[in-house]
Amino acid sequence: MRRTRFDHSPCPIARTTDLIGDWWTPMVLREAFLGRRRFDEFQQALDLSRGVLAQRLGRLVDEGLLEKRLYQERPPRHEYVLTEKGRAFYPVLAAMWRWGSDWLWEPGTGPAFELYDRDSGRPIRPRVVDEETGLPIDVRRVRVGSRRRDRPAGEPGGGAR
Repeated sequence: MRRTRFDHSPCPIARTTDLIGDWWTPMVLREAFLGRRRFDEFQQALDLSRGVLAQRLGRLVDEGLLEKRLYQERPPRHEYVLTEKGRAFYPVLAAMWRWGSDWLWEPGTGPAFELYDRDSGRPIRPRVVDEETGLPIDVRRVRVGSRRRDRPAGEPGGGAR
């Protein structure tokens, strides 16, 4: 059965789902954010087949989230390094972490791991906020509308950066 593609959808959620919508791709990205770079490191951490891992890494390279770099010539060995576009995806995973921590454990329990600030050591609880106001995003205050064409990309109401 062929999967439905959303890579040309007018909806940013649909396009993002097209890229990361299988269960392995976010996990591969999680491992990249944890510092994994080499194929064998990803495979050991995730315990998935070489073929599936090669497909997911290849797609992330093709889409510009990872860069494939040669680190050994004989035999040829590559590492996968997060790009700027890849690093920009971290807030999405952080939001998933927060939602999962809040909603997928029994009351009074939680995941065995937390996110911590590297400098201060304090726990981090990710929160999605509006870039312009700094206020938390609340579905009750948001609506979807056509992009205003008079605003350049990257400005409030403009297109993608």
